[in-house]
Amino acid sequence: MVIEEVAKAFKELGHTTRLMIFKRLVKAGKGGISVGALQQELNVPNSTLSHHISSLISAGLIKQRREGRVLFCTVEYKKLLAVISFLQDECCFDEP
Repeated sequence: MVIEEVAKAFKELGHTTRLMIFKRLVKAGKGGISVGALQQELNVPNSTLSHHISSLISAGLIKQRREGRVLFCTVEYKKLLAVISFLQDECCFDEP
């Protein structure tokens, strides 16, 4: 994974509200959760929530899908695992 992509992912997750959103989406699993439910659970104003969701999408960490009138957010698990692997790949190589 390119270091700039990892840096962008960490940058976006470095904001408290975005980290809360992402953590809730991870908890929701592959089915995701509706934007309305996210807004109610996290008590974030709609315009603020939209801004943070857009940031997470631009980092490739989440995606959205529409089902009728309802918009759902889900985690991009491949990207999440790639970011985790980036840190783990060289773990402890310098130890004797």
